[in-house]
Amino acid sequence: MAPRLPRPHRDDVRIALAGLLGGLLFWGVGLGTRPAGEPMVLWDGRWPVLLPLFVTAGCELLRRTRPRTGLLIGTAALALDTVTQGSLVTLVMFTDLVYAAVLYGPPGTARRVPRITGLLSVAGTVVPFAIWREPQALLIGVVIGVVGFTPAATGLIVRNHRDAAESARLRAEQTALLAEFDRTQAVVSERARMARELHDMVANHLSAIAIHSTAALSIDDPDTSKQALGVIRENSVAGLAEMRRLIGILRDSGGDLEPAAAPTLDGLGSLVDGARTNGLNVTLDTGTGDFDTDLGTLPAPVELAAYRIVQESLTNALKHASPGRVTVALTRRDCSLCIAVTSPYGDHDSPRAPGSGAGLVGMRERVALLGGTFAAGADGAHWAVRATLPLTEAEGEDL
Repeated sequence: MAPRLPRPHRDDVRIALAGLLGGLLFWGVGLGTRPAGEPMVLWDGRWPVLLPLFVTAGCELLRRTRPRTGLLIGTAALALDTVTQGSLVTLVMFTDLVYAAVLYGPPGTARRVPRITGLLSVAGTVVPFAIWREPQALLIGVVIGVVGFTPAATGLIVRNHRDAAESARLRAEQTALLAEFDRTQAVVSERARMARELHDMVANHLSAIAIHSTAALSIDDPDTSKQALGVIRENSVAGLAEMRRLIGILRDSGGDLEPAAAPTLDGLGSLVDGARTNGLNVTLDTGTGDFDTDLGTLPAPVELAAYRIVQESLTNALKHASPGRVTVALTRRDCSLCIAVTSPYGDHDSPRAPGSGAGLVGMRERVALLGGTFAAGADGAHWAVRATLPLTEAEGEDL
């Protein structure tokens, strides 16, 4: 089955009809481009003019769908028109075919047609003048340039502008897509950061509340219940304070409030004291115990990550560790900060708080953002959390 030709564009149909009607009007009143009896008029009479006129009008239907085919057939029709009395409308429609071939044709056609018509214009100027030595011979090249090269050059200019506009549109669309992708990634990153902050700030206090409330309910001792309620109240107040700080950060869209200070390693002492109040036997080892002298000045992202890792490790120890000593060790080695938190590992009968594993995920994400290493798991009779943080600034990373 032969492939169907595409339907001509409606504008091309209008152009073809207008050209055909205009050519018939000129033919009816007897207007031609050459008078009868000229040497070039090999096919004399009024009727032969109509054949190239109808063929060229038909070619106009192909100016968008088959521009090269229309130009080739139109060129043959123009050659036939030159041996008749000629029609000005046929000539005008041919110039439109040249323009359409460059504008709508393939890139190769758009490059070749202006070159060919330009060479024909030069040849049509030089060769006749060299043969006849008459100034009027130069008009042949001018006519060829007007009929062929001028519409071809115009089509090439319009095509270049159209291609440039299309390229600009595609670049704008790509820029919009990249901006949307960056926005989505920023939202996902911010949600992950908020989830880590919320978990690290509140999980420790809620775990202590869950464990001590379970102890108060399971042990029928007024003194023990009173002590547990005191710990519950203390952790509730601290947890509410942390929640208010986080809510304040989220609500501060205008930047009118001062930003809340991020936790630093100077607060490890208070963090350990709070863990001891909750019932953990914690030992803190930083060499000499003087952070400024022993660990030196650390980048803010590293300090925040180290603080949160120790905080989450103590929370996990409070929820899951067996009775015994919990050791927190921080050591600065060359260009890295090493963190190790170990706690007894095994079954025990004291109340436990449920865990979801989000704490380990958050610690691993914090270390990955700084390009460090992280490991957590059973090590003999202990559960060990070990992290190594490079002491380099993480530009643009929110931990």
